Amino acid sequence: LMSIARARQLRKTMTQWEVRLWSKLRGDATGARFRRQHPIGRYIVDFASIPARLIIEVDGFHHRLSTRDAARDAWLCDQGWQVLRISNHQVQWQLYEVCHGIAQAVRERLGR
Repeated sequence: LMSIARARQLRKTMTQWEVRLWSKLRGDATGARFRRQHPIGRYIVDFASIPARLIIEVDGFHHRLSTRDAARDAWLCDQGWQVLRISNHQVQWQLYEVCHGIAQAVRERLGR
């Protein structure tokens, strides 16, 4: 129950890069519906497509060095999810390519 309240709070305080990507994901630019700030187990992921079991994480530079993220990703993968980590820089400067890559991952996950 706590994670649902936390997810609601995170939806209200999304970063500018999360907002920018969400504007594309919510418009179905990738061929799948996504949820934002979605609880999975004890984690809250930035974006999740339930049918494709695909998670999108938008990260700043500090995440590249995070051992906590590696453990989190491993747990999510063990649960059958694929995690795509996209940098703030990619969202800012390569949004078309990011959306294309997400759409490709969705097709692969859904077997299309």
